[in-house]
Amino acid sequence: MKKTYRIKENAEFQLVFKKGKSVANRQFIIYMLEKEGQAHFRIGLSVSKKIGNAVTRNRIKRYIRQVFHELEEQVSHNKDFVIIARKPAAEMDYHSVKKSLEHVLRLGKSLKKTKHAKNKHDFNQQRL
Repeated sequence: MKKTYRIKENAEFQLVFKKGKSVANRQFIIYMLEKEGQAHFRIGLSVSKKIGNAVTRNRIKRYIRQVFHELEEQVSHNKDFVIIARKPAAEMDYHSVKKSLEHVLRLGKSLKKTKHAKNKHDFNQQRL
């Protein structure tokens, strides 16, 4: 993921916290702020030392960045996101992180629907 897709400045984090709306599940809290005229979304990550050592925290951040990279086409482009990882995220593998983040983004109406098969039967019909 390109560096232009990241939020780094404290003032930008604070703006998203104060003016944005939040959605959460057990593993993540996501603050979202709509930014008109922004060409692409940006993400800021916060993983507390309470969650684990540096290796664990960096792994969680890598997983989150990869999920957003894979969902790049489906995520609302005119928003800033600040993702805060909660303690249960430390024990999750990549696929669990992806599923959890997709759930939270859907709750916040920031994930566009895909045109993929809805179930196994539809998938088999598409393959024929």
